[in-house]
Amino acid sequence: MLYAAGVPDEEAMQKSPHVGIASAWWEGNPCNMHLGDLGKTIKDSVDREGFLGWRYNTIGVSDGITMGNEGMRFSLQSREIIADSIETVTCAQAHDACIVVPGCDKNMPGCVMGIARHNRPSVVVYGGTQRGGFSKTLQKPIDMNTPSEARGAFTLGTLKDWSKDGKYSAEEILSDIEKHSVPGAGACGGMYTANSLATVIETLGLTLPGSSSAPAESPAKLRECERIGETIRICLEKNIRPRDLLTKKAFENALVMIMAVGGSTNSVLHVLAMAKTAEINLTLDDFQRVSNKTPFIANMAPSGKHTMEDLFNVGGIPSVMKLLIAGGLLDGTAMTVTGKSLAENVEAWPSLPQGQEVIRSLSNPIKSSGHIEILRGNIAPGGAVAKITGKEGLHFEGKARVFDKEEFLCTALDKGEIPHDENIVLVVRYEGPKGGPGMPEQLRASGTLKGGGFTNVALITDGRYSGASHGFIVGHIVPEAAVGGPIAAIRDGDIIRIDAENNKIEMPHVSDEEIQERLRAWKPRRLPVTRGTLAKYAHLVSNASEGAVTDLF
Repeated sequence: MLYAAGVPDEEAMQKSPHVGIASAWWEGNPCNMHLGDLGKTIKDSVDREGFLGWRYNTIGVSDGITMGNEGMRFSLQSREIIADSIETVTCAQAHDACIVVPGCDKNMPGCVMGIARHNRPSVVVYGGTQRGGFSKTLQKPIDMNTPSEARGAFTLGTLKDWSKDGKYSAEEILSDIEKHSVPGAGACGGMYTANSLATVIETLGLTLPGSSSAPAESPAKLRECERIGETIRICLEKNIRPRDLLTKKAFENALVMIMAVGGSTNSVLHVLAMAKTAEINLTLDDFQRVSNKTPFIANMAPSGKHTMEDLFNVGGIPSVMKLLIAGGLLDGTAMTVTGKSLAENVEAWPSLPQGQEVIRSLSNPIKSSGHIEILRGNIAPGGAVAKITGKEGLHFEGKARVFDKEEFLCTALDKGEIPHDENIVLVVRYEGPKGGPGMPEQLRASGTLKGGGFTNVALITDGRYSGASHGFIVGHIVPEAAVGGPIAAIRDGDIIRIDAENNKIEMPHVSDEEIQERLRAWKPRRLPVTRGTLAKYAHLVSNASEGAVTDLF
């Protein structure tokens, strides 16, 4: 069989390391459409080392394309399928080493979970970020988050006001934004989920320095791919395995980086899952502890104005690492796939230049502590995750308006049923890992709220919200509604209080006894799926505070 696959002789078959090259390539998504080409360059570099490189594909789901429709229910569970497939091929084919090439949100943790399971020498190569878009009608840069906000303004009738000279219609502006927000290959350009996770994975030591910030279509990304054969040789010779790098120290570093650069709240879910897979004890309390001591310094979208490409142009993530190591926030002794420590990797890297506006100094942060807050209370006794950048304020209180699916909220928004003149907490439930199933992201709703000019609302959910979301939003509520969590007991009109300063989310006027009485009258809902991959996922998946993994038995 191996002769037929191109192995020239028995000596090569027996003595040359077999290196699997797992790519999440597929044509229908900008984040993934170039990964096949990167994989070919990587294979060439492996071949030059005298190894046998075997390319194969794992799957991918586009969060951007599936956002707001039933396809989004398949997104999170694709992470598990990616991990399963990499573990399966590596172990079944007896590969000696593994190179993984992810490009989109769930590709990132899925690949790391896969290599942590088989624990053979491995390197991650991130597909890279996309270039920024530009709107002719608005005469300013735009990105993938702009269309959802524009859609909200279009629905409200205010989109025409976005154009300074007023010469374009709302329809022309919307069309221009939709066509030009994503100009080519690469993952969404801000500190959204894919770039956040790429930053985490580089900080964990699983990539070459600079992998997370090098744009997809840049010469730097090509040079990185050309070096991977040499890197996997180092890993094989020194027997550097994923779990040697995925230590508690490395995960502590990853949490610091998430907080410093304003990483997506999805990072919480995925880092918990990666740690579970590597058998590292990491909890929501660790996130809060690190958030309390880490300044938020990145002026990057979605809460700021800059992109990963902008960060690349001023030095990239290695320059940020250098800053954080010098400031005593990052442990530079953590080891990496290069066979060197983080500190050694970035020693020769340029420092962030004076006058750049992408990354603040540690003495002049955007916020003195991290943006991610772990909330608990009688709505979320098992925890919830909020992203508080400082712009939203630290407190919110309003009347509950309850929706049992995101689509019901979107319909209400489209019909103009959400008022602007009173504080409202929009509750979206039955969207958790089991109840969704699949814990779908809710960028459509949050984007519509932002674009519609709603400053009087907060959104809470047992589902997820996109890394592109911003505003007063709380997600990952545990226990979820589908298993009878307190969120299932909330009624229209209940007062909900969110206190990020004291890490609370609660119904202050509803007693624990009243919540239990309501839940006694609650009846479990039948899952919307009974067969197939989502049904399997719903029956196996753990709660969000445990990373929503499927192999905890």
